[in-house]
Amino acid sequence: MQEFRSYGKAGHPQVRVFTKVCLAMVVCVIGNRGIAVAAEPLKVGAKVPEFEMQASDGKTYAAKDIVGQRAMVIAWFPAANTRGCTKECKSMKESGQLLRKFDVAVFTASTDAVDVNAKFAESLELDYPILCDPGGKHAKLFGVLRDNNKANRVTFVISKEGKVLAVIDKVKTETHGEDLAKLLKKLEIAPAKKS
Repeated sequence: MQEFRSYGKAGHPQVRVFTKVCLAMVVCVIGNRGIAVAAEPLKVGAKVPEFEMQASDGKTYAAKDIVGQRAMVIAWFPAANTRGCTKECKSMKESGQLLRKFDVAVFTASTDAVDVNAKFAESLELDYPILCDPGGKHAKLFGVLRDNNKANRVTFVISKEGKVLAVIDKVKTETHGEDLAKLLKKLEIAPAKKS
């Protein structure tokens, strides 16, 4: 009985080891369930990261080719073929005519593989590309990567000069396209160039 009490003391080395092992197990379980927190997203005024990503349409898009030419919208979402992401992507497609009134390159983005996003885009008949970041490198640069290699649902509006104008981290998936069009108007993004 005396021996048991001595092992039960908080300062005892074996109790400290046991506590550390239990905490490590809890962290592993939580991490595997996808309950993970990303770093802070880019802030308004930050410079857009130098990204270059292949997209669902087979093309590769790079910040250096867009900055100086037109504004950008990059809407990160967690995973293709999920309910919320499907609603968000459909909303942006349905509001395509409103979004095209502005001189802006519109993208969604996820950490899914190119083939997954290509099939997802095709199934929804999207009229804009989904940027693909399977390694999470670019999601990390934008500050949206979680521990489970999925992106948080965060949308960035980026100026023609490459500065973050707005960060939307509370996205209403069903009305996101319409909400974005209103925001672009409020931010006074240049109108689309007439062809």
